[in-house]
Amino acid sequence: MNSTKANLLNSIILIVVGGWGYFDGDGKSMTALIPVMFGVVLLLCNNGIKNQNKVIAHLAVLATFICLIGLFMPLNGAIERGNDLAVGRVSAMIASSVIAIIFFIKSFIEARRKG
Repeated sequence: MNSTKANLLNSIILIVVGGWGYFDGDGKSMTALIPVMFGVVLLLCNNGIKNQNKVIAHLAVLATFICLIGLFMPLNGAIERGNDLAVGRVSAMIASSVIAIIFFIKSFIEARRKG
């Protein structure tokens, strides 16, 4: 897997699982759509990442990191409510974001070594 595929996978997981959380949630809170919005932004960045555009790649990793940090509050809320399904959904989004960041860092290190 490379950073392009990791970003694509992360964006799809954020969109699908975030949307699932919104439609399956209790109050249909608009804040539940925040991961979906981040997923759309990351999906739009994917072509730039594929073409090795450094600016877009750095923006994508920044957006991924911000989304990752933001997911801990919903995780805490889901744990407090005892909602195991929500914990699983948020955990999946956190895991995919961590994996994407790891692949971004690996690609940045590899690019630095080459150039």
